[in-house]
Amino acid sequence: MRLGRDRATAAQGIDFAEFVQQRSAALFRTAYVLTGGRETAEDLVQEALEKACRHWNRVRVTDSPEAYVRRIVVNLANDRWRRLRRAGERSDLADRADPSDHYRGVEQRDEVVRALQSLPIGMRTVVVLHYLHEMGDAEIAAALGISAGSVRSQLARGLAKLRSAAAPDEPTERPSPAPKVRDDRVAARLHHP
Repeated sequence: MRLGRDRATAAQGIDFAEFVQQRSAALFRTAYVLTGGRETAEDLVQEALEKACRHWNRVRVTDSPEAYVRRIVVNLANDRWRRLRRAGERSDLADRADPSDHYRGVEQRDEVVRALQSLPIGMRTVVVLHYLHEMGDAEIAAALGISAGSVRSQLARGLAKLRSAAAPDEPTERPSPAPKVRDDRVAARLHHP
């Protein structure tokens, strides 16, 4: 993630404190949606910022310091999920959203976060990066080290699972259409035996 000379010079002017002030809220939103819990998200952002601070001279000259630190957050969330999974806990261990937090602008946010928690971490990460950060397939693929086809597949499957979680009573398959009647005489017999 090297920059051209013009962008590199501009990026080198950003100090770490300024970066934290400008971008920590966006990093928190990412961590929150990935983990579902305020405290866990705060811990992930804190740890990611700590790692970025230790290597700030290298981080600030990347194409996007925010993308670099966001990737750290994603990796930490993935590691946390794997640790919890290995410890024998199931995917229902997602932290519950704090109903008193001030980010509650949409009534259904808690349901969305819970539905996201039901997705495998890789699928969840793709959905979050695509919709929360408005990243394209190629950007997500580069950030996660997977193919663009995998991104599209994960996104499609993730959305399908979210839709089925949002409307569990609706049939997943479309009902078969009524048979087409080719002849008016046959149609008349069907309606008038």
